[in-house]
Amino acid sequence: MERLELLKQRIQKFVDDRDWNQFHSPENLAKSIAIEACELLECFQWNGKEYNIDDVKDELADVMNYCIQMSQVLDVDLIDIINNKLDKTEKKYPVEKAKGVSTKYNKL
Repeated sequence: MERLELLKQRIQKFVDDRDWNQFHSPENLAKSIAIEACELLECFQWNGKEYNIDDVKDELADVMNYCIQMSQVLDVDLIDIINNKLDKTEKKYPVEKAKGVSTKYNKL
């Protein structure tokens, strides 16, 4: 079994064992993702060059954990939705226009 599937099973067991599915509506999970993303950003609040990598890893893990849980609640395949979004983004940002620049796609 691939690592992502094993991780998803472990997360689901963790949630099931605690009877937390009742709290995991898409809305609540979206809020949790945003909150944890802010905590990740907080790691860089005062100095973007000197940060605690362990804190960054913990907060990144929290964000990813909630993203995986949301994909499970919505019954969407993470690999499919990421690939679909990359397909769209590749069209918005063709290499010949976007390489080496951070300009938004509508201003390229």
